Amino acid sequence: MVGSPGYYAGFLLPVLLLQVSTWYSTVSGFSVNGPVEPTVVLLGTDATLPCQLSPEQSATHMDIRWYRAQLSPAVLVYQNGQEQSGEQMLEYRGRTELVKDSISKGGVALLIQHVRASDHGQYRCHFKDGHSSQEAVVELHVIGLGSVPHVHMMGPEDGGIRVLCSAEGWFPKPRVQWSDMMGVKLQSLTESHTQDEDGLFHVEASLVVTDSSLGNVTCSIQNPLSGQEKVSAIFLPEPFFPRMSPWKAALVGTVPMLVLLLTGMSYIGWREHQAKEREVKKRKKESQERDQMENEKELALKAKENLKKELEQRKALYHLVWKKALLYPDWRKERFQPATVTVNQEIFHQNNSDPERKENFKEETHDLSLRDKQGDCNLITLNQEDFTSGKHYWEVDVKDADEWTLGIYENPTDSRELSKDLQNKKFRVLEKKGCEYRALTYCLQNISLQECLLIKKCPQKIVIFLDYEDNDISFYDMIEGTHIFSFTQASFSGSLYPYFNLKSMKLSL
Repeated sequence: MVGSPGYYAGFLLPVLLLQVSTWYSTVSGFSVNGPVEPTVVLLGTDATLPCQLSPEQSATHMDIRWYRAQLSPAVLVYQNGQEQSGEQMLEYRGRTELVKDSISKGGVALLIQHVRASDHGQYRCHFKDGHSSQEAVVELHVIGLGSVPHVHMMGPEDGGIRVLCSAEGWFPKPRVQWSDMMGVKLQSLTESHTQDEDGLFHVEASLVVTDSSLGNVTCSIQNPLSGQEKVSAIFLPEPFFPRMSPWKAALVGTVPMLVLLLTGMSYIGWREHQAKEREVKKRKKESQERDQMENEKELALKAKENLKKELEQRKALYHLVWKKALLYPDWRKERFQPATVTVNQEIFHQNNSDPERKENFKEETHDLSLRDKQGDCNLITLNQEDFTSGKHYWEVDVKDADEWTLGIYENPTDSRELSKDLQNKKFRVLEKKGCEYRALTYCLQNISLQECLLIKKCPQKIVIFLDYEDNDISFYDMIEGTHIFSFTQASFSGSLYPYFNLKSMKLSL
């Protein structure tokens, strides 16, 4: 086999395809690798196409299939430890064999006997183990070196001699090249390629030789894959060329002068034409760049409009089902009225001077009950009338707070004034201690744990939504935009007030 730049350039596409197949084939513990370069064999000889599992492992229990364009019918099928002929293509029956010398290490090869022109092309080596399957691409190049070209004269034509070169039995389609005795290449006048029933090429090329001083011409037939060629030459005696008349001889002397004159004029015209073409190309390029910028601008505006339209559609859909959707607290605010709350400075400074408590959750809940009997420790107050209807929200910054209790408390309807001992109040709160969170309902007679919450990221700012008519109290992480918890079981029967208690005063509200 003879290598050449054209030969390796012809391999570039299948090599890239093989590398891409190998990069993306590592699934379920094994991959399949084939040779990087195509396998090249002569027409009529035997070809061996290797295939290997990676990492090495036994493939005796696997289903192995060699195929061309589709899985079935296939070139060869190996199942249950033996070859199966039911799905085999007719043209490969009796000519193929699975080489299993290294199958215990994952190596198998396809042996094709008496290679034909139709065997040229891609093959796929497919392994299947249970529900996992991988494959690799193997390229087979068939080279057919046909007959030595036959060159003979056809007769006089156009002031010269017509010469014909023909050969047969070549694969793939060969290249034809004429040259003179000095090695100068000559251009064919006509060239034709036909294939016989076996797919082999028959080529014919003709040339008209008008220079009697050439002596002989050579016809070369070359295989494009291997670069191998066969050559024949023919001698052209001068008496076989048509004789030139006297007026033609005179014309031969004047034609060069005319050619030089026309060449000079053509060169000047060509230079002017080239300058005009460069100017036209420059303007065309500028126009294309402007059009491209306009198109990109239109695409960007269109994408922006589509994004805006999609956002509006999502927002409209959210507004239809916002009570069920636990998303978008910033959109949810549009349905609620902001409540104005302020820090109770007196309680804030009293709590800020207290030492940090060390008790566990149950002890803290019991202590909350005792403190509530003694007085209200709510840090925030409402700068308006109590909540008896409508939808309201307020935000509380709990950044860096280790322990807090946040929510609402309810004052019964029959108690027009707030009780200082909190005996009639009912709390619905979210409570944090360290990295643990709980949702509680609490009154003097009963403390009920609604749910222990699993929150991976500590909230920095919490927004509370109060829907009086729907008896709903919902807590959202405003920074992350996520839902934390909702009290929806009980109904409201009195006035509602916001509630907030900081046990660790590490921040300023």
